[in-house]
Amino acid sequence: MAEVYVALIIKGKRTFSQVPAIIQPKVKELLEALDLAELAE
Repeated sequence: MAEVYVALIIKGKRTFSQVPAIIQPKVKELLEALDLAELAE
């Protein structure tokens, strides 16, 4: 599920704050791995 949110964030359909709190750490980890940590703010 985190991967889906990462894709939506990259496409601009969702923001990090819209990600459910329970999976925010995983989404942040994946964004950082893609050198997109700025999207996890």
